[in-house]
Amino acid sequence: MFKKIDPKTLDKNVFSMVGDQWMLITAGTPERCNTMTASWGGLGILWNKCVATCYIRPQRYTKEFVDREEYFTLAFFGEEHRKALALCGSKSGREVDKVAECGFTVAAGEGNAPYFEQAELVLVCRKLFHQAMDESCFLDKSLIEKNYPGGDFHVTYIGEIVECLVRE
Repeated sequence: MFKKIDPKTLDKNVFSMVGDQWMLITAGTPERCNTMTASWGGLGILWNKCVATCYIRPQRYTKEFVDREEYFTLAFFGEEHRKALALCGSKSGREVDKVAECGFTVAAGEGNAPYFEQAELVLVCRKLFHQAMDESCFLDKSLIEKNYPGGDFHVTYIGEIVECLVRE
């Protein structure tokens, strides 16, 4: 069971949540969705709204779902799901039904946005903005060499957190 809370009352370390625990970015419908593991992102305030930022490379299958839908979700899990998150980050939904392989149960949040009942925390986000990273905007060019040797710059997505669900 989940309880809806105001995102401003969230008392988690977002640096640890995103960077160490990882998250699943999911979009589509409860009947047909795709998910991917991410360890880059952020939470904050922008345009006077509680927002989440995530980054998706252009070749990722999940990007097609995020681009097509108005909503996406970010889900955070306990350590017992580490292997499932590793699978979702290493296999493509084009070849594998990641939801079935992980044994996840799909639920729907606001806007019919898919998320997984096994999560500890779910942020349902309504897309507000997206933009591809531009090589010319990097001030520290070593970031390009280290993170983008193939030139596959991330697309930045910013979504308003319209629902914040925590496991009871």
